[in-house]
Amino acid sequence: MSEHRATIEWSRDGQDFVYETYSRKHALRFEGAITVPGNAAPANIPKTVPPAPGVDPEQAFIASLSSCHMLWFLHLAQVRKFIVDRYVDEAVGELDKTWISKVTLHPVVTFSGSAPTEEEHARCTTKPTRSATSPIL
Repeated sequence: MSEHRATIEWSRDGQDFVYETYSRKHALRFEGAITVPGNAAPANIPKTVPPAPGVDPEQAFIASLSSCHMLWFLHLAQVRKFIVDRYVDEAVGELDKTWISKVTLHPVVTFSGSAPTEEEHARCTTKPTRSATSPIL
């Protein structure tokens, strides 16, 4: 078993704490001094709040699943001696009222030399995840 940590930090910065104006921007901090700006999804921020860049929680969730899948795929490809040059995934998550009900991965992989057969590729890309309870397609 391994433990993974993230620190999420938000501060009012002396501003009034009212729905129409409080900032949703925050910081997601990870080991190794990595900080990612966070924010609410634009559709969930009143127009009266000054804009700020940041990844929303749903985007972060979808990205984490896609990244996990990519790393698993790269591991399997390397073990099977396939040379991967590039991996791009335009993952899509569906928000069903208050939860991500489905995530669909769309990996496009470029290989050098021989590529896996369709059957081998399917075995690498359809490994079920235990990281989430939402269906990962």
